[in-house]
Amino acid sequence: MSQPDNLGAFFSENKALLIEYIETRMEIYRLQSLRLFAKSAGYFAWIIVSLFLAFLILLFSGLVLGFWVSGLVHSYTLGFGLVVLLLLVIFILLAVLRRSLFVNPAIQSIIQRSRDEVRDGDEEEEEGRR
Repeated sequence: MSQPDNLGAFFSENKALLIEYIETRMEIYRLQSLRLFAKSAGYFAWIIVSLFLAFLILLFSGLVLGFWVSGLVHSYTLGFGLVVLLLLVIFILLAVLRRSLFVNPAIQSIIQRSRDEVRDGDEEEEEGRR
């Protein structure tokens, strides 16, 4: 019967420490998620700017290629039509291969960054205990 009394006494004596520990852990998780969200937002902004610049490059490259092919075939309609066909084929290939080219690498990158964040947090926590 002395065992429950000792266990109850242990919890009553350390209740404040346990509450403080839980609050500290919750704060750590909140700050880690905030850091992950901030980094993700930065990457998202970079991706948006990169996509806009890629769109401009594609647009002007298409115009240059269209005028060049038009000069070769002596017809603006045929030249720009061939360029549109080429761009359409590229778009279809990217759509078909989207999972292996874009989705899976993005998922792997996010998982790897999350693992790195957790490892960094664990290492910092261990150093703080020492």
